[in-house]
Amino acid sequence: TYDICEVRPGPNLNMIVGANGTGKSSIVCAICLGLAGKPSFIGRADKVGLFVKQGCLKGVVEIELSKTPDNIIITREIQVVNNTSAWFINRKPATLRTVEEQIAALNIQVDNLCQFLPQDKVGEFAKLSKIELLEATEKSIGPPEMYQFHCELKNFREKERELEVNMHIIKTDSSDCREISIIKFKNLCRDKTNSLEKMRQRVERYKQDVERYHERKRHLDLIEMLERKRPWVEYEAVRQQHEEVKQSREQAKEELKNIKEMQSPVTKKIQETEECIESLDKKITDKAAEIKDISQECKQKQDALEMKEKQIEEIHQALRMKKDEEMDRQRKIHNTHKVIEDWKNELSTMAVHEDLQPQTDAINNELKKLQKERANIDSDISDLTAEKMNQERENRRIIDRLGQLNNIMNMKEENLKGRFRDTHSALMWLRKNKDKFKKKVCEPMMLEINMKNNRYAKYVENHISANDMRAFVFESQEDMEIFLMRDHQKLRVNAVCAPAESCAESLPSRPLEELHRYGFFSYLRELFDAPHPVMSYLCSQYRVHDVPVGTEKTRNMIERVIQETKLKQIYTAEEKYIVKVSAYTNLTFSTNTSLKAAQFLTSSVDTDERKQLENQQQNISNTLKSLDMRLTTLFERQKHLERRDNELRQQKKELLEKENRRRQLESKIGVKYDSLKQLEQDAINLEKESERANVKIKEINIQKVKLVTEIMQLIKNCISLNIVKADLVLQSTTVAAEKNRLESEYKAASIQLRAAEQQFRDLDERKRILTENCKELLKKARQVCKLSPDQHLPKEFQTAFQSLPTSLEEIDAFLNEEKTRASCFTGLNASIVEEYNKQTQEIQQLTEYLEEKKNELDNYKQNISKVKERWLNPLKKLIEQINEKFSNFFSSMQCVGEVDLHVENEEEYDKYGIRIRVKFHSSTELHELTPYHQSGGEKSVS
Repeated sequence: TYDICEVRPGPNLNMIVGANGTGKSSIVCAICLGLAGKPSFIGRADKVGLFVKQGCLKGVVEIELSKTPDNIIITREIQVVNNTSAWFINRKPATLRTVEEQIAALNIQVDNLCQFLPQDKVGEFAKLSKIELLEATEKSIGPPEMYQFHCELKNFREKERELEVNMHIIKTDSSDCREISIIKFKNLCRDKTNSLEKMRQRVERYKQDVERYHERKRHLDLIEMLERKRPWVEYEAVRQQHEEVKQSREQAKEELKNIKEMQSPVTKKIQETEECIESLDKKITDKAAEIKDISQECKQKQDALEMKEKQIEEIHQALRMKKDEEMDRQRKIHNTHKVIEDWKNELSTMAVHEDLQPQTDAINNELKKLQKERANIDSDISDLTAEKMNQERENRRIIDRLGQLNNIMNMKEENLKGRFRDTHSALMWLRKNKDKFKKKVCEPMMLEINMKNNRYAKYVENHISANDMRAFVFESQEDMEIFLMRDHQKLRVNAVCAPAESCAESLPSRPLEELHRYGFFSYLRELFDAPHPVMSYLCSQYRVHDVPVGTEKTRNMIERVIQETKLKQIYTAEEKYIVKVSAYTNLTFSTNTSLKAAQFLTSSVDTDERKQLENQQQNISNTLKSLDMRLTTLFERQKHLERRDNELRQQKKELLEKENRRRQLESKIGVKYDSLKQLEQDAINLEKESERANVKIKEINIQKVKLVTEIMQLIKNCISLNIVKADLVLQSTTVAAEKNRLESEYKAASIQLRAAEQQFRDLDERKRILTENCKELLKKARQVCKLSPDQHLPKEFQTAFQSLPTSLEEIDAFLNEEKTRASCFTGLNASIVEEYNKQTQEIQQLTEYLEEKKNELDNYKQNISKVKERWLNPLKKLIEQINEKFSNFFSSMQCVGEVDLHVENEEEYDKYGIRIRVKFHSSTELHELTPYHQSGGEKSVS
């Protein structure tokens, strides 16, 4: 309505008067948003950018507030593009938090319906409960401390409930509530006092058992101390044994040393004989090594001699092989002569055959004809196979494309099933029962309509109602009635009947070319395809042939478009406009709505393409059958020609074999003569071979004589070395005998030495065992006393041990006596003492608790009385003033109205509330203002 508006409110009541749409609410919205209010406080839009005038990118609100010493100017700039705001205080940039603090300091509450009540929030004011209305009143017009006192009273009441015990609810008037709370607390204190007296009596009964428990514990402590001393006594006894054995071991060690010194000379002589024996053994070993080397060399010479014998045998073997080879050559020559003779006889006996060439030529001619025909058939088969593959490839392409189209249809059907299950069930029934209908029946429009471009689907969906989108379209009323009966199925579906006279080809009121200058590019009908009945219905019902679709250009010049075109419905890029003319004023006005996103038509199927593909598929199927029949005929003819070709080739082969037999015999005889000539040339001279063999054997015999001479010399050297070795062995035997004599003398003296060594070892082992026992007993004693390895026995233990027996026998007797005495105290356990101590502690705590609660009750009574007086008296005066003015206003309208403080229980401060009661008719009584009882006008007036 306006771009700039300045409002200067005066004192007391200000009224803004004007017709609908003149901008009254804009001023209210500006006050709320300019004072840091949220869009939700107004109840019109959820984003601040939507409050800016249409077509503008920015909006500004500036409010000057009265404040001493200087007024405050708050400015808010709202950006439409990113939906943000900039704040200024006295034309200097500020944050939202700073603005909110300034507004709160002036007690401005735009979120409080008792202080700021927009038109769209009147219903919410009526929905406020009595409690909410009281709190809102306290915050808006009461002193700042009033709401604070109310909160304190509610907290006091909550603490009072904690002090109360479970008891019957006492019905009384509000004046006695505080006395009841005190009575309850006194009852609680009396119960605690009774419990305290009972606990004291129970503790007195436990006292004798506790004394007997402590006496038993003294015996047990003495038993524990005896058990601690016992391992120390055991350790001391074993330690003394260890010292005695240690002294005996030292004496045995000294005796063993003296015996070893007496045996030293004999030991020295034995060592000297051992060294002599070792020297002789070394010499014997060296001679044995020399003998072994000579024996090895002698063996090598003998091996060489044997090798010469083998060479002579090989020469004899080679000569024998030459003789065998010559005999084999003579045998092969004889056999070759015999084979040649046999083939000559066969050749001479063969008669002159008739001429076979004419038969061969006839067969060759027929074979050429067969090959030519087979080549033609192979070419035809190749061409037909290639054509068949092309047809099959095209068929697969068509099947894939049909599959894609079916997938789109399936998606649309799944969408239908998910959103309208009854409609989908009716669709399944229709497809099974098409024979029941006389004329064509179209499935739901969302399945039948196919968009030419999916981005235009939103225009069609926003134009056609959702009910019609899922409606079936019939050409006759009779068919529609049959469908609606549907075997008495209880399904909720929509059905429409196409007009009797087709409207599908209706022309628009003006050509599209006239609208191009306004940015219109098409009528709705041209954006989609549909079966004839569906299109006829849409043209009749929705006039899709006469509704143009425009662009952003259309939106920018919308006022001009409405004035000049006189169109009733218009679509721009993102909005729908409906233009109407007032029947009273003849003025034109329009409403626009944002287009919703498409849900049903975004996946469309080209029905013409689908039908064309199905026809192509049928043609390809017929072509493939024809090709298969022709290929079968060609394959049968091909097999027949192959059989005839094989028969002719067999006949030709037999003729050629007869012709070639003579030539083969003549060729074989020639080959055999060549072989015979080669055999005769390969003759061996046995006399010369024998002479060469004898020369080689003579040379080998000379080498053998030389080897035998060398072997004889080696044997002589080996004999002389064996004689020297035998002499050394005799010397070694003599020295060994002397050693044995000395060892016998040493052995007699060693018996005494071994006895001394054994005694020393026994004492050493005993010392080791006693050392380990001492360590174990000391460790055990420390563990019993709970001492660390490097910690000495504490003085308190030493002092306690002095008064106890010193021998194991006395300690064991004392232990048995104390255990017997301790066993006499039966039926006692630590739980009695724990219970005694626990009861004593509880008595002390309960005594302190009762004293604390008594003081707390006194403080509570003083605080609640003061706060209640400071809160309730001003509140009652405030509500009396409101009631007086409210009643006067209603009286001036010949109605009755009251406002009072509603109290159910004077001590339940969270249940206090303001009750508004009104009466608009003389025949009725006063009724409380609720969201349901009064009419909308009565609630607004109230």
